[in-house]
Amino acid sequence: MSKIYVLHENNDWTVHLQNRLDELNYPYELWHLDEGSIDLSAEPPQGVFYNRISASSHTRDHRFAPELAGAVIAWLEYHGRKVINGSRALSLEISKVHQYLALEKAGIATPKTIAAVGKKHIIEAANSLGISSFITKHNRAGKGQGVQLFHSVQALQDYLDGPNFDAPVDGITLIQQYIKATEPFIIRHEFIGGKFLYAVKVDTSEGFELCPADACSIGDMFCPTDETSTKPKAKFEILQDYRPAFIEQYERFLAANAIQVAGIEAIQDADGNSYAYDVNTNTNYNSDAEAKAGQFAMLELAQYLKAELDKLAL
Repeated sequence: MSKIYVLHENNDWTVHLQNRLDELNYPYELWHLDEGSIDLSAEPPQGVFYNRISASSHTRDHRFAPELAGAVIAWLEYHGRKVINGSRALSLEISKVHQYLALEKAGIATPKTIAAVGKKHIIEAANSLGISSFITKHNRAGKGQGVQLFHSVQALQDYLDGPNFDAPVDGITLIQQYIKATEPFIIRHEFIGGKFLYAVKVDTSEGFELCPADACSIGDMFCPTDETSTKPKAKFEILQDYRPAFIEQYERFLAANAIQVAGIEAIQDADGNSYAYDVNTNTNYNSDAEAKAGQFAMLELAQYLKAELDKLAL
């Protein structure tokens, strides 16, 4: 019998989808790809395969999960299986360089970014950026990993020479224009089936770990904003009646890159210009925000996967 197959490496991030699939009594199977093997001479089972591999897998001691997933997806695609968030989506998930080039190709503005390998070249990149405040981040990352704000090249040099330097898993550090928002928040735009579902306002005043599935409190060292807030408020808030004109542009970008499920994070500067800076193809959802808004993305996702499975029987 054909099933929905969920390719992943993190049980905590997958259980919410699993619960919805159970609730709806849809046929499914989980493939945990932190390690394993593939018989290239064998044929994959029939079904719909949904890739949820994360760029931050190495932070959970699953260093080679993306590489194994890439091999599995190549095998599935070779045999003509339906893969949601296939090989192209995975390549963007594990490389912000690939993300930014694809976004720019689609006409979507991104912060000015320089990629560098080696401490000497990181400093040269910061100097050539030519702006007083900038951010560093990891090329392959997640959960705000490696994100730090600097107000001078000397401060960056001190960090690189100090004991707290966090080397990227793929060796590539991004030096990026700091977008100063009028208020400390970003907007995360969620898409299922390549279509806009809803947007979440994410408070960044306490740091920049934006994964809705986590506690989102990693201290001040990763905070990209100088703003502070003492007023208690929800970190995640689903926006009502929100559909800016660039949503169609985001949807075209997703279609052009064969991405069906994603969260695109964007920030707006003081002049009202919006910059996309992250495409998360392993997107998660915040249960508190969803309960308040009465919208449930994992339910929508489960129904979308079943609809794709049903198409195979036609």
